[in-house]
Amino acid sequence: MESNLHSPERRLIELRMEHADLDALIDRTAHETPLDELALRRLKKRRLALRDLIVQLELALDPKEPA
Repeated sequence: MESNLHSPERRLIELRMEHADLDALIDRTAHETPLDELALRRLKKRRLALRDLIVQLELALDPKEPA
């Protein structure tokens, strides 16, 4: 059970959930008046970093077959 809590698959799920939460937060923030551009840029940067982590983890879990 302990190993399941720290498995790469679980980490991938957590990263995807955080990415989805950031998507929703960015959408809400983009429609606020006045627009906080600095906060919006920081959220987008964090979302992009999460996307990079997700891709790296996906590749580690399911490496592509050589051609």
